[in-house]
Amino acid sequence: MYFDIVMNEKTIGSLKATKTNKNSQDYYHSSTTVKTKVIRNITVNYTYDVSFENGQLRKSDVNIMINDRPHAETSTEWRNSEYQMIKNGKEKEVLQKPIDFTTVLLYFEEPVNVSSCFSEQDGTFNTIIPLGNHGYKKINSKGKENIYYYKDGALEKATIDGGLASFEIIAKK
Repeated sequence: MYFDIVMNEKTIGSLKATKTNKNSQDYYHSSTTVKTKVIRNITVNYTYDVSFENGQLRKSDVNIMINDRPHAETSTEWRNSEYQMIKNGKEKEVLQKPIDFTTVLLYFEEPVNVSSCFSEQDGTFNTIIPLGNHGYKKINSKGKENIYYYKDGALEKATIDGGLASFEIIAKK
C-alpha cells in the first residue's frame, strides 16, 4: 500500500506499508519519508517493523531519523508472559496485558469495535473514537488527535497532528 504525505496541498513525502505472513506470524512494515521546511529543511524517516502471532503483538521496532541522525528508537517484545520495552536505550515499564491492536494496523484495517491501540512509537495506549461514516479519531497520550477515514475497510485518508506541522496521508489509487 502506498500513500502520499500532503501538507498545504503539496506532496512532501511518501509512506509504504506492507503485510506478509510467514509461519503463522503476520509481519507489518511501514516506511515513511518526509521532506519539508518548518524553520529549516528537515528530512524525517520513520520505520516500523511489527509482528503478530495469533492476533497478539509479538515484537515491534520503531526507528525515527531526522536529517540522517537517530531521533528515537523504541522496541517492544513479548517475553515470559509480559512485554519488555526499551525506549532510546533505556528499559521502560513492563506491560502484562496482551496487545491485539497497534497503530500500524490502522494502515491495513478499519478499527471496527476497537477502543484503543498501542503506540509502537511511544509505548502508550491511544484512544480510538468512532465518528460515523467510517471515520475514527485517535487521541494519543499527549492529547494530539488524528482522524482516519476508511472506504471498503481500507484506509483512504488520514489527517495527522504532527505537533509542529499538520499533514494528510492520502492513499494512492
